[in-house]
Amino acid sequence: MVGATRGFSRYPTTPTGGSQPASMTLVEVIRGLAGSSVETIERGKTIFFPGDPAERVYLIRRGAVRLSRVYESGEEITVALLRENSLFGVLSLLTGQRSDRFYHAIAFTRVEMVSAPATSVRKAIEEDASVGLLLLQGLSSRILQTETMIETLTHRDMSSRLVSFLLVLCRDFGVPGSSGITIDLRLSHQAIAEAIGSTRVTITRLLGDLREEGLLQIDRKKITVFDPIALAKRFS
Repeated sequence: MVGATRGFSRYPTTPTGGSQPASMTLVEVIRGLAGSSVETIERGKTIFFPGDPAERVYLIRRGAVRLSRVYESGEEITVALLRENSLFGVLSLLTGQRSDRFYHAIAFTRVEMVSAPATSVRKAIEEDASVGLLLLQGLSSRILQTETMIETLTHRDMSSRLVSFLLVLCRDFGVPGSSGITIDLRLSHQAIAEAIGSTRVTITRLLGDLREEGLLQIDRKKITVFDPIALAKRFS
């Protein structure tokens, strides 16, 4: 997993007059804000729905969160699969006023996260610009993940879409080992299907094809890609 981003040497003075330690992580910053909380969300549970008031900012400590849009046709499209140390729910910070959620946020795996009221986050930014820089770094990562997921879903062929998704997972959740890159998530075929707009039956068949090709293995819902470059070339 990618480590927490560090990058500023000053933090606002606490009400008691004491200074916070230098080089704090984004997790530590948010946990130190008024009204912050730490939560554990079980896999498949909703964190917020589209239209919910955008009142809190969230940061993932462990696990993965899926952001999606639901269209009038009823189709739900994944726009981002967020990993550890990813920031989300920042719409109220960007608008500067009360606003509603734009996405559906759901726990793709069991998730541990820390959140704080948007008002507390905004106050911290106003008091220390370096806090804003740290948040901007987190938001930049979030935008990159969205762009990557959109690119994945542009593939019309479901085989190519699945391969592209697996390569994204290798990059963001991959753990190198002696046999290849193991995706550090327990993924059901149904979860993969929902993420890329397919069906469980189709994903089961396609993963079976990739396994027969000797490109990956699946052990207790954990996927190991033997050679990501070979997997990419197979469907390029």
